[in-house]
Amino acid sequence: MKKHNFSAGPAILPSEVIEQASQAVKELDNIGLSLIEISHRSKEFIAIMEEACSLSLNLLGLEGKGYKAMFLQGGASMQFLMTAYNLLENKAGYVNSGTWSSKAIKEAKLLGEVEELASSKDQNFNYIPKGYNIPEDLDYLHITTNNTIFGTQYKALPETQVPLVADMSSDIFSRPFDYSKFDLFYAGAQKNMGPSGVTLVVIKESSFNKVSRVIPSMLNYEVQANAGSMFNTPPVFPVYTVLLNLRWIAKNGGLDGIGAYNDKKAALIYEEIDRNPLFEGFANQEDRSQMNATFNLKDESQAEIFDALWNQANISGLKGHRSVGGYRASIYNALPIESIETLVDCMKEFERKA
Repeated sequence: MKKHNFSAGPAILPSEVIEQASQAVKELDNIGLSLIEISHRSKEFIAIMEEACSLSLNLLGLEGKGYKAMFLQGGASMQFLMTAYNLLENKAGYVNSGTWSSKAIKEAKLLGEVEELASSKDQNFNYIPKGYNIPEDLDYLHITTNNTIFGTQYKALPETQVPLVADMSSDIFSRPFDYSKFDLFYAGAQKNMGPSGVTLVVIKESSFNKVSRVIPSMLNYEVQANAGSMFNTPPVFPVYTVLLNLRWIAKNGGLDGIGAYNDKKAALIYEEIDRNPLFEGFANQEDRSQMNATFNLKDESQAEIFDALWNQANISGLKGHRSVGGYRASIYNALPIESIETLVDCMKEFERKA
């Protein structure tokens, strides 16, 4: 029996995507070859890559608006460095809202001046910083739109006159959003798009050639874009699986349809967290993530009872990150509402037993 998968990542994918990807590993589209043994220069894979890039821009509402989509390697962690390599000439501003933005700041400091404009570290990152000043002389402003570990998410973007850059690894393709507000954003695939091993990067073409330094070819966005994401051999299986997932999103109403479904799932779990006297939410209510619901027991001595209940219910991946403790229900696009209902039933049963 398949478990209810609340893992924060690598995360759940639609069953039909897993089935289609599995079949392609055996044989891709009746060509007599497996997906993972064809050349990345073959017409079959070039078509896969081109469709994945095109469909990404289409779903994000950016097709024909001067953006390039690329599928690169190294995860979001590589993008922490690539962003600064390609955009940081003098000074960049960063908002520190959690572990991953802290790592992004560390990498950017290797290449130039970084100003931490705001931070929620004072409250263990349980809120999104707001109301800070954004200097107009910045090369760019970097934010992390969803904070997987702490369960916070931007509901509105900061108003800024400087280029806006974002790590969107854990909420990409999860809701309707004006993506044209960004000059650059990136997302590791392993939350809402596909298996680990590939990262979506979307960049305004006007953002090329922004710095005077010589950029190594592998880290140069323009080089990668001109090579069609194939400057070196791309990760064929993850790219194909991402394409299957993008098709699934399109079939299910695009970002409007997916966003509405995610709203229902998030409302269901947060309603129970707030109603049940044995639990308390970790993140500030106004900044709660639609993707990662973090919560704790009010009495940690009862954890063994609750843990037994959700394990018996065939639930997996519910334990919170060590930075927060407690529990984290990651409710990415492919998680069915039935899994949320199962978790809520466990929380209610725990209340009855207490």
